[in-house]
Amino acid sequence: MKKWIGLVSVLVLIFIMLHSTPHLALRTKVFLMGYPAAALASSIVDDEFHNDRDKDAITALNANIYTLTDPPVEKATQGQLRNYLVRKVGFLHFAEYYGEG
Repeated sequence: MKKWIGLVSVLVLIFIMLHSTPHLALRTKVFLMGYPAAALASSIVDDEFHNDRDKDAITALNANIYTLTDPPVEKATQGQLRNYLVRKVGFLHFAEYYGEG
């Protein structure tokens, strides 16, 4: 029983660490999408254009949009996975692909 409690505690701690900042949450999302090289090597910058344009919706979601400077390329469509919406829920951050629009 102690081993299970220890294992669950370690997994919860890792989850919290990987979602503790917007950049770590974004890197975790890209890594889990299957692009580990892009997750580790790409720089992350604020997407000022989308943040200004969609200001009301983003504020309502308690979110911010970030852009990867060296984004991964999706194999099926050859599109660049550049922009991501990062929401803050409590003290954790969660990223999702935002698209180009």
